[in-house]
Amino acid sequence: MTLNTQQHMLIEARLANERKSTGVAYLLWFFLGGLGAHRFYLGRPGTAVIQILLLLTGIFLLVPLVFWGIWLLVDLFLIPGMISGDLAARRAQLAGEYSALRIAD
Repeated sequence: MTLNTQQHMLIEARLANERKSTGVAYLLWFFLGGLGAHRFYLGRPGTAVIQILLLLTGIFLLVPLVFWGIWLLVDLFLIPGMISGDLAARRAQLAGEYSALRIAD
């Protein structure tokens, strides 16, 4: 079923309130990126833990530290995509919830 205009407006208002901030994500990347703080913030705890493990093993071995640094640099460009992907997934989830409520009525 399709959603009406009011339901679309409710979804967009809710998304505006729950949206992850690009500025906050970049600040976390800049100051605590080595600890994966930006990935925790963006809802990717698994890869954040991997970043922490790479950092810890990189203290003793040089090779993991190189991969960790490259990954942090790549994350600099991935943050906007992670935020928009999260937004699209949340939009689809809310649309499904509103559609299910409409069918139940």
